[in-house]
Amino acid sequence: MSNRAFVPSRVLTLLAAFQAVDAAICVQPIPYVAKCLDDVHYPQENRWIFPVVKVASAAGLLGGIRFPGLAKLTLVMLTTYFTLALAAHLRARDSGLNAAAASTLLTTYGALAARGITSGAC
Repeated sequence: MSNRAFVPSRVLTLLAAFQAVDAAICVQPIPYVAKCLDDVHYPQENRWIFPVVKVASAAGLLGGIRFPGLAKLTLVMLTTYFTLALAAHLRARDSGLNAAAASTLLTTYGALAARGITSGAC
């Protein structure tokens, strides 16, 4: 970790790998993912955006190893994404495992984003 980094590179790499795998399973959604999107009433014709967003987030997290400002921006955007995901689950009264996963990821990315904002790293 350089003296400018606020998140260790191995953490960013792990999170980027997670986002990349998530993107891969959203290209042609596995049944579990398709059901999750159906449960929150997300339109079929707009589902193409998920792999794009997730690949972009993986790239941003990896790029953030070298450029802490990019990591900060990506973490803030992932916090926004999972805030919207959790809201969609709650609006659909889907408060089970899917909402728990969204809230866990919201907490993870939110805490890391807050750490970056308060550290002043850019």
